Amino acid sequence: MNGYVLVAALLASSVEFVEALTIVLAVGTVEGFRPALRGTLWAILILALITGILGFAILKWVPLSILRGVIGTLLLLFGIKWLRKAILRFAGRKPLHNEAEAFETEVAKLRSRSGNPWAAQATAFNGVFLEGLEVIVIVITMGSAAHAYPSAILGAAIGLVLVLSAGILLRAPLSKVPENVMKFVVGIMLTSFGSFWAGESLGVRWPYHDGSILLLIGGYLAASWLMVSSLKRQHVVAP
Repeated sequence: MNGYVLVAALLASSVEFVEALTIVLAVGTVEGFRPALRGTLWAILILALITGILGFAILKWVPLSILRGVIGTLLLLFGIKWLRKAILRFAGRKPLHNEAEAFETEVAKLRSRSGNPWAAQATAFNGVFLEGLEVIVIVITMGSAAHAYPSAILGAAIGLVLVLSAGILLRAPLSKVPENVMKFVVGIMLTSFGSFWAGESLGVRWPYHDGSILLLIGGYLAASWLMVSSLKRQHVVAP
């Protein structure tokens, strides 16, 4: 079991599942939870099937050296995208994500066309499926590159169970979850994993082997802190 992969997959999937939960709860609030849960279950089943098929194909037919290069680059780009947004948010250049506000917006849209359970089920399905596709990218890429597919799946599964359990118990958007902090952490981890595997594919001999991931995480944290501090100073100085 690969602890790095498990934690990264858990955090990344939890962020996506929280956003999907917001849509499902909005559907349940307006149209009832039966169509919302039906749409959710169908989406989860299809996503699990896609993950199994693609994961098996990648592991069987793609050479590990090529796999790590491609996946490392994808994770690096994916992580930098999340990290950039997090840096701008913490520097005050971009509004912090508000799950409660997103929930109210979704409820307002659904109420404007309420009364159709099939449309409600489709809305829940689309929300879970689209957010789940991002989880699939993370599970397949991290699990395949590290040859730790079970760890990636387990991490995503734990994230799903935690978020769904909280949603069922509270029946409210998880506005108390520090989602912006989680996105920042996930961005750091994905960028670090991407750098590690892309470097390996190019022949880089990392010191301390997998322990170098911790050094990369520390380096990206320091660089991000410097960027946030610099952007905050510019914001104060600017008229």
